[in-house]
Amino acid sequence: MEANSHRYCVIMCGGVGSRFWPYSRADKPKQFIDFLGTGRSLLQMCFDRIKPIVPKENVIVVTNALYEPIVREQLPELDKEHILLEPCRRNTAPCIAWAAHHIFARDPEASMIVTPSDHLITNEAEFAATVQRGFEFVEANDALLTLGIHPTRPETGYGYIQIGKEIEPGILKVKTFTEKPDLELAKVFVESGEFFWNSGIFLWTAESIIKALHNYAPDLECEFKRGEQAFGTPVEMEFINEHFPACPSISIDFAIMEKAANVFVECVNFGWSDLGTWSVLYDNSPKNKDANVTRNCNLLAYDSTGNIFALLDKKLVVASGLKDYIVADSGDVLMICPKSEEQRIKQIVNDVQAKFDDKFI
Repeated sequence: MEANSHRYCVIMCGGVGSRFWPYSRADKPKQFIDFLGTGRSLLQMCFDRIKPIVPKENVIVVTNALYEPIVREQLPELDKEHILLEPCRRNTAPCIAWAAHHIFARDPEASMIVTPSDHLITNEAEFAATVQRGFEFVEANDALLTLGIHPTRPETGYGYIQIGKEIEPGILKVKTFTEKPDLELAKVFVESGEFFWNSGIFLWTAESIIKALHNYAPDLECEFKRGEQAFGTPVEMEFINEHFPACPSISIDFAIMEKAANVFVECVNFGWSDLGTWSVLYDNSPKNKDANVTRNCNLLAYDSTGNIFALLDKKLVVASGLKDYIVADSGDVLMICPKSEEQRIKQIVNDVQAKFDDKFI
């Protein structure tokens, strides 16, 4: 048996990407879109990154049941049983718990990396080396490991990890987790040198995370134990359809990482971005001579700079006197919004839903 045959990857792929509305819609969220013009969606790019590290047959995608056809279309290499379909959205802790039980039932010696499907990583060689070190650490220790990113600015959109004692080169004990801080606190964090961005990428053994769920999230873990008693295995859809909706909706950070004593961070720098907002996409995209970014469109611009235009079907956009705007079109919706006000997009989506139900969501 190959040395890496007990290594698995869980790709979390169920989000709706509402901050990229209207380009990202409920029927095709951002992880399924070729945002960077590479010919591959964010999900496909994530899968491509993982293939050299984890055997293809050990890659598990957890997604909402609505997205099964898209996942199967974009990742035809995956067998059907490697796509876990959530009947409803319950945040990352239930998603990870199900995947861990699914993998442990198949391979009690399994170790696993858990990664969102919609991140950008530009240095894939360094990413692979990082994951290799991480696997070796969690396979030798009862440890929950997260990847911490060297911050490059006082970002208020990310969570932060405060580092403690170094355990081995590049891997340190976690002191504290802090959710998205305000700008002043973010500046203090970056200047201190003690804080790293929380990437939301984790490594552990299936046994270690299941033990942590039992110790720190018993209300969640009991749903899976109840399913095991009823059906003999937690991976059968009868169990999921009956018990998954009863799971609390909670993130893995709140459920486990902020409580457990055996949490460590591997401090890395492999060109990571959450791609969580239009401004982040703008920052990570090639720009023309007027600092404009285009996605799937043609542009004729007059005295217009610093904009991002994301449209469909190679439309021609003619812009005059437009500076630092988001112009996003999805066929039946056109949004024009200053980049400085993009934090309002979630509220805009709520307002649209309140007025038009789900027609434009």
